[in-house]
Amino acid sequence: MSSNHAPVIKKLHEQYGPVVRTGPNMLDLNIPSLIRTVYNTNGQWLKSNFYKVNSTFHAKLKKPIVRHYSNSSVLATEPLMDEVIEDFCEQLNHRFATTGQDFPLDEWLKHYTWDFMSAVTFSKQFGYMEKGYDFDGSQEIGDRAMDYLGIVGNTPWLDHWLDKNPIVHIGPPNLAHATHIAAESLFARLKGEDTAFNPQHPDFLQYFIDSQTSHPEVVDNATTIGYLLLNLLAGADTTGITLKALFYYCMRSPQAWTRLNEDVLAAGIDPAEVPSYSVARSIRYLDAVVHEALRIHPPASMTLERMVPECGLTLPDGSVVPGGTTVGMNPYVINRNKEIFGPDADEFNPDRWLQQAGETDAEYQERMRLWNASDLSFGGGSRICLGRHLSQMELYKVVATLITRYEIELVDPKEEWNAVARWLSRVSGGLTCRLRKRDSRG
Repeated sequence: MSSNHAPVIKKLHEQYGPVVRTGPNMLDLNIPSLIRTVYNTNGQWLKSNFYKVNSTFHAKLKKPIVRHYSNSSVLATEPLMDEVIEDFCEQLNHRFATTGQDFPLDEWLKHYTWDFMSAVTFSKQFGYMEKGYDFDGSQEIGDRAMDYLGIVGNTPWLDHWLDKNPIVHIGPPNLAHATHIAAESLFARLKGEDTAFNPQHPDFLQYFIDSQTSHPEVVDNATTIGYLLLNLLAGADTTGITLKALFYYCMRSPQAWTRLNEDVLAAGIDPAEVPSYSVARSIRYLDAVVHEALRIHPPASMTLERMVPECGLTLPDGSVVPGGTTVGMNPYVINRNKEIFGPDADEFNPDRWLQQAGETDAEYQERMRLWNASDLSFGGGSRICLGRHLSQMELYKVVATLITRYEIELVDPKEEWNAVARWLSRVSGGLTCRLRKRDSRG
């Protein structure tokens, strides 16, 4: 599989049209009007064999914990988020802001997101920010594990010879350190010996333990450890990718970066505090920048496959795809559809999410309805990303905090990042920056 999977699929659509056959029984669709059909919630459109490689999170296991990812449950973890953001700023202060040393913001965003996810998951940080590097190799192992899912998902039979080989394990390495911390935290919590936990500040470990009581027929200790690892791996990588994309694209657009800084500073956030999610979310241009970063660089870069039910699928041209065929849409391709997002869909332009001159309120609301319905950044239908509320909260809060406290300068705007688009559209480099603390007046 190409390391540039999503852009390749996009080029194929540009060459052959909205329907591209990418395998013997697989059609990739660039037809936003069919999103509600293919990704509906009626249970008829089943996931393809691609997902069997990572079948841990099927509906039976998902049901007991869905409520813990609601907006209200995630908001309850906000004090834990604030502690990690404060620690992030403390590291940036003494390492870079006071020294004037150039540093790789992309790497530090990754350290931050991993420590963030471990904090909200079991009230303790891994320690990547404190040590300043991937000291136990878990981040690198996590990248390899996600790449494995992308590669083997296209050839599921290989998984039986690699990861599930009964004689010798040849698949991706296990997240040994993360697994150890997850198990250690679980059993310490169950024994009442977890000194890191404050009952006033719930975390996902406590949510999952509560699920053992509410759904004992499904959730046991082993299942809980699986929940914890999935929360860490999926949450850290995807949010880290979006944060890197936000800074990468916005800092290369002088107009957008200037306005973002001006609007965040105009919000009057106390630089001595981490802004609440409600305050950060109310900054209109920050909201537009987050939407645009997710649109132009969605974390998932592979087609979200579904099986056509027996009734078949009627395409806009009247042709019918027979039942049993695998179809799907790629978030990267759909999010850059020019019929929906305009002729500049390949360009980073946060202003597109604002009401335009001469556009009535009704016209703007209808455009936003259409655009949000066409956005696959977090998936669609009943399989939409569980952690989207947590990811969004993290994005708004940390960006607002960093801009409030620092002047962030891109050292070399011509420095490009390294993009690897497999299951996740992972990026590195391109964000060598210089920091300077703002004075009390901003």
